[in-house]
Amino acid sequence: MYQTDWCPFCRRAEALLRAKGVVELELIEVALDARGRAELEAQTGRRTVPQIYIGATHVGGCDDLVALDRAGGLDPLLAA
Repeated sequence: MYQTDWCPFCRRAEALLRAKGVVELELIEVALDARGRAELEAQTGRRTVPQIYIGATHVGGCDDLVALDRAGGLDPLLAA
């Protein structure tokens, strides 16, 4: 998950993933890392955080993650 330490949406997304039992979560801090920010933009076409990947699947941001969970799609994606 591309994130910044001060972002409340990043914290919310992380909390949801942890509540779903995700133990290993790669957090890529991009606030002070120009290379990480460029990588984020190149991979997602977006500049905002969080940007969440589950495996090779780009979920999107926090709102996308919450919507996926509410639609019942998050658990199967995490199980795969």
